[in-house]
Amino acid sequence: MLPPVAPPAAVVVFTNTGVKAFIDITMSFLRRRKGVDSSKSSNFVGSKIEDGDEKKKLFESPGKDGYSSQKSSCWDSCCWFIGFVCSMWWLLLLLYNTMPASIPQYVTEVITGPLTDSPGVKLRKEGLTVNHPVVFVPGIVTGGLELWEGHQCAEGLFRKRLWGGTFGELYKRPLCWAQHMSLDNETGLDPPGIRVRPVSGLVAADYFAAGYFVWAVLIANLAQIGYEEKTMYMAAYDWRLSFQNTEVRDQTLSRMKSNIELMVATNGGKKVVVIPHSMGVLYFLHFMKWVEAPAPMGGGGGSDWCAKHIKAVMNIGGPFLGVPKSVSGLFSVEARDIAVARAFAPGFLDKDVFGLQTFQHLMRITRTWDSTMSMIPKGGDTIWGGLDWSPEGESFNCGAKRLKNNTINNMVQNANINLADNVKSVNYGRIISFGKDVAEAHSSKIKRVDFQQDAVNSVKLPNSTTNCDIWIEYHEIGNHRIKAVADYKVYTAGSILDLLHFVAPKLMARGGAHFSHGIADDLDDPKYQHYKYWSNPLETKLPNAPDMEIYSMYGVGIPTERAYVYKLNSGTDCSIPFQIDTSAEGGSEDSCLKGGVFSADGDETVPVLSAGFMCAKGWRGKTRFNPSGIRTYIREYSHAPPANLLEGRGTQSGAHVDIMGNFALIEDVLRVAAGATGKELGGDHVYSDIFKWAARINLQL
Repeated sequence: MLPPVAPPAAVVVFTNTGVKAFIDITMSFLRRRKGVDSSKSSNFVGSKIEDGDEKKKLFESPGKDGYSSQKSSCWDSCCWFIGFVCSMWWLLLLLYNTMPASIPQYVTEVITGPLTDSPGVKLRKEGLTVNHPVVFVPGIVTGGLELWEGHQCAEGLFRKRLWGGTFGELYKRPLCWAQHMSLDNETGLDPPGIRVRPVSGLVAADYFAAGYFVWAVLIANLAQIGYEEKTMYMAAYDWRLSFQNTEVRDQTLSRMKSNIELMVATNGGKKVVVIPHSMGVLYFLHFMKWVEAPAPMGGGGGSDWCAKHIKAVMNIGGPFLGVPKSVSGLFSVEARDIAVARAFAPGFLDKDVFGLQTFQHLMRITRTWDSTMSMIPKGGDTIWGGLDWSPEGESFNCGAKRLKNNTINNMVQNANINLADNVKSVNYGRIISFGKDVAEAHSSKIKRVDFQQDAVNSVKLPNSTTNCDIWIEYHEIGNHRIKAVADYKVYTAGSILDLLHFVAPKLMARGGAHFSHGIADDLDDPKYQHYKYWSNPLETKLPNAPDMEIYSMYGVGIPTERAYVYKLNSGTDCSIPFQIDTSAEGGSEDSCLKGGVFSADGDETVPVLSAGFMCAKGWRGKTRFNPSGIRTYIREYSHAPPANLLEGRGTQSGAHVDIMGNFALIEDVLRVAAGATGKELGGDHVYSDIFKWAARINLQL
């Protein structure tokens, strides 16, 4: 039986402490309600409320003659309503987990019709069985992290999860949690007295939190055709570190090499099928260069190691060329959803909430995670577009309704191939624009001031933020230089790195030693043997393994963040000075500008351009990036949302994480693990215009 699927858009997190707190709050409300309804005096939190007492009016609604009727206040009613909803949720969850498994299945079948077989059951009936060993490489944030050594505030948390699971410590001791989840701001490694390490085994990333699967559904389907732990390996790593530092500190790359060699040796010499997801795609790209490079920088496996040990690399949701979302995350700790929440409650997340100034703490924590630099857009304006052009500018209808059946999508694909022809062209090349008018104007109409030169010529003013509770790097810049950033108006992929060097100098100084974001002129130049280039597919060669296959598998049909409209934050001096301008709207239902975010086609996190370009063009055939001609395939999965709540997160989702439960993707993975080739799968399976966009990019191959 497959793992249970949580209701959409909800992650249920609860602990014993949380249950006790819920009971205490409920009893408090019951006591208060009794005190309100009684015509006599009653106790409320230890205080006696007599008739005529001023406090009594707090729980009364004025009638015609003043406070003559005793009704609950709006606040009291709201609390009762929230308590009722929570109680019903807990009750339903309890019933769901205690009733026989056949009952929910029966109810679902009554409503939706007979359930289809899972991919594992379907392929087992076809006679497919365990064949090639499988290696999973999780992405950023989806792998669990546990505490091995900490400060006094973390007493009692030895080997307890700080990341993943219930996240209980985040609620109970948020400042302590933030301190232990941060890395050293100078070295990018452990701070003194703190050791947080990745959880090991399949449980490291099967579920992100209670009921929210990541790898669990895929693992369960593999088990249905005979796989078990000896033929499956989760290559867990500390996703906060730079890729090379996972080897320096934990020898993670060496352990991955040893485990793959062991799996090949103990399974009759059968090569492994590697399945990386999200940032794990970049991590494994780094591994393939590391394992063949000579020691001490590399693993010393020799130039034929990949050819001997890897059958296929099935990349899921791979940000090969980076994601614009990483820019907004580093610049203002925002993405679309956070920006909307910030606009809904202005200033709330900048203030002290539960003892935690949310945005400032998030920025301080995440800017110690060097791995985030791996996802800054690569290739500059050549790949992502410039001031007045972008490869995918006019080809996505952001207002199109998503169909709920991929079979229907297949039928209408050719008929609707020009569906977006009437959509207004969007220049996605301007990843950050200060103002909607700037985002839409021709570059010749934009007056810009070089923020770096202006900053050099300016005198640094005294810092007015020295009394801020939470220090962030913006406090070192000064108001004049912050204004200079906004006066530059527009930033493309080619100038984003300069911007981040200006506003996040410590992160960029550390990360610059581990990551690179350019395009190599000559891949035979000895400098590209350094590990800082190994995770950039535009600055490294694939291994010499002509029999290996590389797949790029990702969802399409979901508006995905591609560019942003920003404004200066009018908050206090201690606030983050920039924020997405959620008032910037495109003006029509089909517009790709909504809430200050320009959207393009993708899986909600990674744009199609980043996920598909290398397999569509950069690595297609024999190129300078793929000298041995490794075969590449693109497998796109058109997003179809669940038809009802009983489907949970759906079995045809193309969303970045939910795609891990997509039956079509799981079937493709199982067939390749059982021995099929890309040609036997049917080759490329494409819905988007990735080949057209790739053709527009002038890249030397």
